[in-house]
Amino acid sequence: MDLAHLTGYIAALIIGLVLGLVGGGGSILTVPVMVYLLGYNPVIATAYSLFVVGTSSMVGTFQKHKKRLVDFKTGLAFSFPSFLSVYLTRRYLVPGIPDTLLKIGDYTLTKEVGIMVFFAIIMLLASFSMIKKDNPETLATVKQPYYITFVQGLVIGTITGVIGAGGGFLYVPALVLWAKLPMKKAVGTSLVIVTINSLIGFLGDVQTLEIEWIFLLSFTFIAVLGIILGVFLSKYISGKRLKKSFGFFILIMAVYIIYKELQ
Repeated sequence: MDLAHLTGYIAALIIGLVLGLVGGGGSILTVPVMVYLLGYNPVIATAYSLFVVGTSSMVGTFQKHKKRLVDFKTGLAFSFPSFLSVYLTRRYLVPGIPDTLLKIGDYTLTKEVGIMVFFAIIMLLASFSMIKKDNPETLATVKQPYYITFVQGLVIGTITGVIGAGGGFLYVPALVLWAKLPMKKAVGTSLVIVTINSLIGFLGDVQTLEIEWIFLLSFTFIAVLGIILGVFLSKYISGKRLKKSFGFFILIMAVYIIYKELQ
């Protein structure tokens, strides 16, 4: 095992720890780890991330279900437009993106750079949602029609499909707004959606990409171990304070990715 892969496996453990401690957000580190530490191109990295995210969220769903913090009926209803768009995005949209997106003079914006910059923008949004104070009361005051939620699911699913991250920071507010779920139950229910979306989206990649199963399964296994350890440690560590600190870390990483890719 070379140093890069050893570092990648350590990062997998850290990703799981963050997911276990904070309850979300750790999966957004998977793509940068795959790209910058392990040298995978962004298309492969986002595909592998979907598998890691989906499997990790499945473990998280089981843990939340034991605490009665999962509304499966609502989660399955909301996941329909989402997993549809995630699958179509991974099966057709991502493979169909041209290798050259834009050319201005000597500068060429490639598909790989475009995906990473878009990913960094979503990271910025995620970091803001982690840094700001939760205010579920204001989220739960307005109930929206299902057709708006359906469109929301399509949009969020497409974003999830492109960047290979869970998207829980987008699903949670939607669940609170539409289904009027309490914040804690919305977090647990979002894991159902993330699990279904990520794994079905990954099925779209299996049909178009060559998967290194031994590496992917070992990376995912270590991440799941990290989640179990993180959940145990969460009894002794303040999740809210950690979430805010992690939000600032994600913010710095997003700025770094944009600088690195566009320089």
